[in-house]
Amino acid sequence: MTDNFAGRPERIAALKDSLSKRVLVLDGAAGTFIQNYTLDEAGYRGARFADWSSDIKGNNDILILSRPEIICDMHNAYLGAGADIIETNTFSATTIAQGDYAMEDLAYELNVEGARLARTAADAASTDEKPRFVAGAIGPTNRTASISPDVNDPGKRNADFDLLAQAYGDAARGLIEGGADTILIETIFDTLNAKAAIFAVGELFDDLGFEVPVMLSVTITDQSGRTLSGQTTEAFWNAVRHAHPLSVGINCALGPDLMRPYVSELANAADCYLSAYPNAGLPNAFGEYDETPSSMTKHLREWAESGLLNIVGGCCGTTPAHIEAFAAAVDGLAPRAPAQRKVAMQLSGLEPFSLAG
Repeated sequence: MTDNFAGRPERIAALKDSLSKRVLVLDGAAGTFIQNYTLDEAGYRGARFADWSSDIKGNNDILILSRPEIICDMHNAYLGAGADIIETNTFSATTIAQGDYAMEDLAYELNVEGARLARTAADAASTDEKPRFVAGAIGPTNRTASISPDVNDPGKRNADFDLLAQAYGDAARGLIEGGADTILIETIFDTLNAKAAIFAVGELFDDLGFEVPVMLSVTITDQSGRTLSGQTTEAFWNAVRHAHPLSVGINCALGPDLMRPYVSELANAADCYLSAYPNAGLPNAFGEYDETPSSMTKHLREWAESGLLNIVGGCCGTTPAHIEAFAAAVDGLAPRAPAQRKVAMQLSGLEPFSLAG
């Protein structure tokens, strides 16, 4: 594989410089944006997949190939709202997840083209004063390495480490070839899945002979404060900190009011940059999200004012209007300084000193 996009080292340097100076804004939900098009089966298929043998409605990732104009519109809308970082539309673009549609052979192409679309949009919107960046999104897949899919057989698994690592590595390779500035392993509900992704990305970097920053984002599934596989926020951090990510954060599952204590816990533990992109509340009886840009912003501004944030965005139910409000809310506020915050916590007696750092 060749690195097809010149300027990546400069962009990565600019990303790190920007993170040290201000709170950066991530984009919002892809699914919510796409739902506004009310696509039917034919709308998902487009011309290329008109004769596909199985139904593909609901496969939002395939729109990269069948309806790229929709994905370009989405990226442009979020960039226009003020996003500094846009995610590729590749949350389910792994061989495992695409197997639901008999499209596993398209996974690599989806990642390359998904990154290319985002790269083109980000470059067009970038200025010297406000560079824009592309995060290559890798979702958790619909398999889990730690939890049985059968309540009557606790030892059963529908995926193992090697299968997951292969799928994640192929996806990451495509994202980098397409021009992503970072790899974002997100919506982590099983830490063993995340470890497979981290391992695969590390192997890929060794193969390529260069690296891009890795970002991690975990999902706290409910008010128990734990992931689906049972870890607390701090335990998750301790399980992945060996990866030395550019950022770690929390996304999905919860609205900003319920997510706040876990963001604070992670901010106090992590010695890297911190991200948070909550849902627009919990789904109502109709499966819709009720949190408005205004109602979410009052929470997210307080997080930034409290020194908890380096990257803020939105997950399920959020729109360009939400991102525009978030961007305005954090404009001019100082970003969280990870090392300084940890020292301050130690001096206050709220965190013990450790020779291990």
